[in-house]
Amino acid sequence: MAATRLPPTFLSFKQFLQRQKILGIYRNMLRTIQKVPDEVDRKYLRDWARDEFKRNKDTTDEDAIRMMITQAIKHLEELQKSLALARS
Repeated sequence: MAATRLPPTFLSFKQFLQRQKILGIYRNMLRTIQKVPDEVDRKYLRDWARDEFKRNKDTTDEDAIRMMITQAIKHLEELQKSLALARS
């Protein structure tokens, strides 16, 4: 049987939307990290982002998930601001 990327249980609509939001943040984070000019920094940030998302992927507490989404958005915004300043 082929491996699937779907979770083992069905998600509610709310959970599905939350999952899509998290995946979008993750993709935006990786896209933004690709714009980091220094290769060593880029690798460090990419590994950090992957580790953080993997470490928290099994979290089920809704309050904790909301808090982590807020933190991830703040990290993404800070990275984008830093890159914009570096280009100025």
